[in-house]
Amino acid sequence: QVQLAESGGGSVQAGESLLLSCASSEYTGSNYCMNWFRQIPGKEREGIAAIDGNGRRVYADSVKGRFTVSKDNANNTLYLQMTSLKPEDTAIYYCAAGHFVGVCLQYQYWGQGTQVTVSS
Repeated sequence: QVQLAESGGGSVQAGESLLLSCASSEYTGSNYCMNWFRQIPGKEREGIAAIDGNGRRVYADSVKGRFTVSKDNANNTLYLQMTSLKPEDTAIYYCAAGHFVGVCLQYQYWGQGTQVTVSS
């Protein structure tokens, strides 16, 4: 069972940057899809930055051009570089992993989340 642990959240001012990390208990290379989700209180959880087993990246429109997802397979770590942060990016951020079967359908493994707060 893959265990995931996020880190790097915190409180920043609008326009600043943060780097989130997600450490995995085991190798999550070409056999896994990895995705960053976020949840704002009162709203549905939103997938924002995914990378599949072939290294293809997909971003939500809300973060496209500002956030970058990357993966260090040697260290079993997923990253989310967030720049030009806005107050509406305030949320709990989760990383998730799912088995890659040519497409990313489900995410079976989830981290505990890390809070990001952006003030204006």
